[in-house]
Amino acid sequence: MGTVYITHEDAFIGKTDERLTVKADRKKLLDIPLLKTEGIVVLGRATISPAAMDELLERQIPLSFLTGTGRYRGRVEPELSKNIFVRRAQWSVLPGSAQAVHCVQGFVRGKLKNYRQSLLRRQRENEQLPLAGAIAQLDKIIPALEAVESIDSLRGLEGAGSAAYFGVFDHLIRAEAFTFRKRVRRPPTDPVNALLSLGYALLRHDVQSAVNIVGFDPYLGYLHTEQYGRPSLALDLMEEFRPLMVDAVVLSGLNNQRLTSTNFESEPLSRAVSLTKEGLKTFLRLYEQKKQKTFKHPVMKRNCSYQQAFEWQARLLAKYLMGETEIYPPLILK
Repeated sequence: MGTVYITHEDAFIGKTDERLTVKADRKKLLDIPLLKTEGIVVLGRATISPAAMDELLERQIPLSFLTGTGRYRGRVEPELSKNIFVRRAQWSVLPGSAQAVHCVQGFVRGKLKNYRQSLLRRQRENEQLPLAGAIAQLDKIIPALEAVESIDSLRGLEGAGSAAYFGVFDHLIRAEAFTFRKRVRRPPTDPVNALLSLGYALLRHDVQSAVNIVGFDPYLGYLHTEQYGRPSLALDLMEEFRPLMVDAVVLSGLNNQRLTSTNFESEPLSRAVSLTKEGLKTFLRLYEQKKQKTFKHPVMKRNCSYQQAFEWQARLLAKYLMGETEIYPPLILK
């Protein structure tokens, strides 16, 4: 079953025997085995029974809350893994140390190389598209990462690479009804940004769950600065998955016309754009299907799903921080 997404406003989450139930307006919307539930994401408002909450904690099933437009609000999760050795290794890596710089180089390199692959694929489909400049910029930035010894400088290169990518992101969209000018977050004021923001919020839930399973402290990262309540390490590990998971789902949904202009609505005062109920169901289905898609992991040399890859990358990071391997290899797919 994977992750359960609850989109009905004011739904009630309960438990009957070994099953999770979701009801709204006196109707049963879901009735699924807890054994097959890996996580729950509530978009909007919902009430959960004490029995259901107790069962989720006992089974270590994370529960995240997002607004209807996909803005992350918070999560309920079990206590941290008992693997104190991973957290001790994580905390021993000082900000700005060689190990911290190496980790950040990996996160940024993975993200930018996956950006580059996305642009190259689109260029092969249509050689007339003006993508060569952005690809050339990424070709200059990616090798430069290895020579940089400052995390602030790496952040600057990451920003430059992301600007090059999003500067031509509109050319990756084949659907005539949609355009993209620049990244707009709070609130997203066009359909493409609305999809990206929602997708990144869902990805955060999944990656943070993997970080917790492995035993990390999710709030201590290296690329993202420390900030009260910010799961910086989860955001760090998200970077290489952004183009692979979220951007790919957004582009596929639009280009294959699984999502059309009728699936979006706008709030008059804030001009915030969000998905309709039907559009949200479609996007969540596409995202979940992508998570279950399998590929051969380039480091582990075994088939895995993206859902499994979140945890595998977290474990590879733990091995590096604990001195069991000499490098952290980001997930880069061609």
